[in-house]
Amino acid sequence: MASAKLRRAMSGEGEEMKMDMSPMIDLVFLLLIFFMVSSHMIIVEIDKEVKPPTAAEAQVAKNTEGRIVVNIYKDGSFHGPKKGMDFLTADAVSEYVDAERQKNDESRVKSRLHLRADKRVTTRYIKEVVKAAADALVVDVIFGAFVVEKD
Repeated sequence: MASAKLRRAMSGEGEEMKMDMSPMIDLVFLLLIFFMVSSHMIIVEIDKEVKPPTAAEAQVAKNTEGRIVVNIYKDGSFHGPKKGMDFLTADAVSEYVDAERQKNDESRVKSRLHLRADKRVTTRYIKEVVKAAADALVVDVIFGAFVVEKD
């Protein structure tokens, strides 16, 4: 035997049935919070002293995982990603890259050298850093450049 409420609903009599949207809204907010917490932002520390060259075919980074950043200033000096990380020689760069590579190996992340050289620096300094990274067993090199909008 059907209940009175069910009979009224089936016959179309009485009040109109409404859907309660509160649980749906709660679920949407919970999903939003979940994805905000579980995602991570791509952060690349940029040294304002380095003015990289522009390139028409440059692409914006999609993944910065495993990058080992080395900056080369216009005077040819080598610097790390943070203030005060100054390398006096290419051997110091090699030691830094090797230490970062070992951290990445522990995390099972592929290491890549992210070289940000000033556009006025000579190629000699760039070659020194690339060789120092190769000595530290990092052979993938990403050259930093500004993206130029195409016409």
